[in-house]
Amino acid sequence: MTAETTATRLPEGRYGRGGDRESDRRLKVVGAVCGVLGLGLIAWLGGSYLLRETKINGSVPTFQVLSDSEVQLHLTVSKRDGQAGTCTVRSQGDDHSVVGVADFPVPAAGSGYDAVVTLRTTSRGTTAELLGCTPAK
Repeated sequence: MTAETTATRLPEGRYGRGGDRESDRRLKVVGAVCGVLGLGLIAWLGGSYLLRETKINGSVPTFQVLSDSEVQLHLTVSKRDGQAGTCTVRSQGDDHSVVGVADFPVPAAGSGYDAVVTLRTTSRGTTAELLGCTPAK
């Protein structure tokens, strides 16, 4: 044996098998598919964010239980100027049953709406939550 033959060959089985073109190709295809799916997810999330921003958004920052049959709540809505709509609010009792649901109209004037409204309930309500706001068609 000479120094030339021992330096050019790697020990058998020590470093795994040599380059496998088929597995490299599969890895590239899997990477490309994951990349396309990732870009699609980013596009979908961005589009849904933009669509959500063009609708009516509301919140109920505070509420107060007035009696066994009324809950007063502060309804705050942000919207485009000239966009009318409706916001749905509900109240639940101690046992988490729904004791009141009502739709409150949002006028088209202005870019926001801020009002204190009263929700009628069938029994004592302990919560006031906004279920959602929908724009008028």
